[in-house]
Amino acid sequence: MLWVDKHRPKTLDKVIVHEQVAQNLKKFVAEQDCPHLLFYGPPGSGKKTLIMALIKQMFGAGVEKVKMENKTWKIDTGTRTFDLELAMLSSSHHVEMNPSDAGFQDRYVVQEVIKEMAKSRPIDAKGKRAFKVLVLNEVDKLSREAQHSLRRTMEKYSASCRLILCCNSSSKVTEAVRSRCLNVRVNAPTEDQIVQVLEFIGKKENLQLPFGFAARIAAQSNRNLRRAILFFETCKVQQYPFSANQVAPPLDWEQYVSEIATEILSEQSPKRLYSVRQKFYELLVNCIPPESILKKLLTELMKKLDSDLKHEVCHWAAHYVSNCYANIFSPAPSQFSFICSL
Repeated sequence: MLWVDKHRPKTLDKVIVHEQVAQNLKKFVAEQDCPHLLFYGPPGSGKKTLIMALIKQMFGAGVEKVKMENKTWKIDTGTRTFDLELAMLSSSHHVEMNPSDAGFQDRYVVQEVIKEMAKSRPIDAKGKRAFKVLVLNEVDKLSREAQHSLRRTMEKYSASCRLILCCNSSSKVTEAVRSRCLNVRVNAPTEDQIVQVLEFIGKKENLQLPFGFAARIAAQSNRNLRRAILFFETCKVQQYPFSANQVAPPLDWEQYVSEIATEILSEQSPKRLYSVRQKFYELLVNCIPPESILKKLLTELMKKLDSDLKHEVCHWAAHYVSNCYANIFSPAPSQFSFICSL
């Protein structure tokens, strides 16, 4: 088991980062109820850890008895009928899924899942917590239609299920959905907090850490705790005992994007444009998010461009990052043409 899963806090009492947020969430456990929640913050900040710790503390160890299944729903739109399949993780108390995986059909997933959960409402022996929890990941990637459907179903079935929404940016979630949830901001951990977590894991794994080793990994992680723990484990696999100047190697896809940036700047031609496009498609096929690809490419280009071009490149990068889930890699992507003409 990876350390990022092995050492994940199981309850709110064991949370090291975001202790104040954990303390506030414990009040819902004490009250035996909670409103709809919207957790938002940058990747690797600890949103999912807080969500799962809250659910476990609220329902007990039963939430750990989960099963993965590909659920199929028969959708009747009035004009046509079709089957919609999506992967979901479920226990007797909660269901976790990513409805944005259904693409433009995501609104049907939102409607059908919540409707099905409402029908199988759990009965608590003491008459408390008689609701299921639905965890929806990446709600900021849902279509507008899906978010409107989500708002309606949240109101209709609030007595039988609670929604916990998780996203990176709340600005991409409609006001109608945000206003029906308690918004929980989960900030990126500081480097000192990341060092504290790495030292905690090192102690649990009986490892000796050289002075400054954890701080170097924290600095390299860009305040992403998940990445920091993965870097830490990678260093352990590569070499132990750790050396005084040991650093974690870059991720394979990030190294690949760095090479693409070098190619773009070394030659600007139709042939190079075609080559770069093929490499972007390779990254997409390997499930690297287009937003992450563009952000990393921008970072690498900024290191090598002169000041006259930086402003324009940042402008177009911001424009296409905001639309990267629509048609960013269309047959004639103008952003690639622009970058390759530098």
